[in-house]
Amino acid sequence: MSTAEVRAFWQGLGLPGLIDVHTHFMPKNVLDKVWAYFDAAGPLTGRPWPITYRQEEAERVALLREFGVRAFTSMLYPHRPGMAVWLNAWAAGFAARTPDCLHTATFFPEPGAAGYVAQALQDGARVFKAHLQVGGYDPDDPLLEEVWGLLAESGTPVVTHCGSGPVPGKHTGPGPIGAVLGRHPELRLVVAHMGLPEYGDFLDLAERHRHVRLDTTMAFTAFTERDAPFPPAELPRLRALQGRILLGTDYPNIPYPYAEALHALAALGLGDDWLRAVCHHNAADLFGLPGS
Repeated sequence: MSTAEVRAFWQGLGLPGLIDVHTHFMPKNVLDKVWAYFDAAGPLTGRPWPITYRQEEAERVALLREFGVRAFTSMLYPHRPGMAVWLNAWAAGFAARTPDCLHTATFFPEPGAAGYVAQALQDGARVFKAHLQVGGYDPDDPLLEEVWGLLAESGTPVVTHCGSGPVPGKHTGPGPIGAVLGRHPELRLVVAHMGLPEYGDFLDLAERHRHVRLDTTMAFTAFTERDAPFPPAELPRLRALQGRILLGTDYPNIPYPYAEALHALAALGLGDDWLRAVCHHNAADLFGLPGS
């Protein structure tokens, strides 16, 4: 599937381009380890996962621009204490040299987390990533209480892998992150991957909390539908939440072409207005980007 196919998709909707809230850029040594994990069909995947866009960093950025992606993120995440500060330093440098990247940061439950999150916000971070499955931590950890407070108070979105796909983690599912939302209802939580496979539970969470959003990363594609199909009975709720669904793809770490994610959204049959909101307008509103 060509670049022209991606461009034809958004041009056909009358959009100025796409906004992708879930793309991965990270230090090369970290990304190499991520790719090696996928190559080995690690225990969290358990199936072949060929990386479609295994180019050098500059080529991957250029390709997003050729696709017509107007803004994107550099989702990165620590799996142990002591990583977040240097990941945030790398991400700040990447955002500085990549103006169409929404400056991304991360955190881990550790002493000092609130301090470096505050510093990242001061340095211009516009979105954070939290990966409860890979990090293996409880979002309700007391060491993160001040972090969630800072993010809620500043209105900074945090894209969070809190669903139990592809395999459950000790702290995944709607319960742990729901406890955080109970104390921080103003938190702009973006549930990654539509919360798969607990789609209905995370739609419930979005209906209860007006600032909760969900991103479409890998959901609805043939690759995901094989093991975690989206329940057709939930489509009316997906339509009703039109203003709080955001395009995400997991680029470049996807086992199919970028256009496939877009066609999977169109195949839901929720209409062009829904697609325009999901693929551009909702994220433009969330991040204060022009053309919303």
